[in-house]
Amino acid sequence: MNRHEIPTHLNVEDKAFAGLTMRQLMTAAVGLGLAYGAASELPLPMPIRLMAAGVVLVAVALLALWRPAERPLEDWAFVLLRYWAVPRVAVWRPRRLDLGGAEAKPTYEVLVPEPAWAGRSTPKREETYATQR
Repeated sequence: MNRHEIPTHLNVEDKAFAGLTMRQLMTAAVGLGLAYGAASELPLPMPIRLMAAGVVLVAVALLALWRPAERPLEDWAFVLLRYWAVPRVAVWRPRRLDLGGAEAKPTYEVLVPEPAWAGRSTPKREETYATQR
């Protein structure tokens, strides 16, 4: 009979180097490259280039290492962007029909499109059908 180990740590990322995950290492590598580029390639005076490189390093350190509520910071950024993008108030109102004193009859309108080369650029309206239930 073969014995198989059941994984119990499915939601834990594997550590790659010095206790950091691959995501954290790649974020740090890209950030270090951006900081080096800011310090060496920007057409600004040296003190301003060093300050820009320092800002990039601090931002990358926060992004790679800080995990509020055990979630990566980019997850929180996506949550914040979604919060800003989605409306905060949803209102449902039933549609009111103007009956004009008569019983409501559902109507259906049929639109038949005609090609532009046929002489008309707007759809031709056929007659409106009224049906009763």
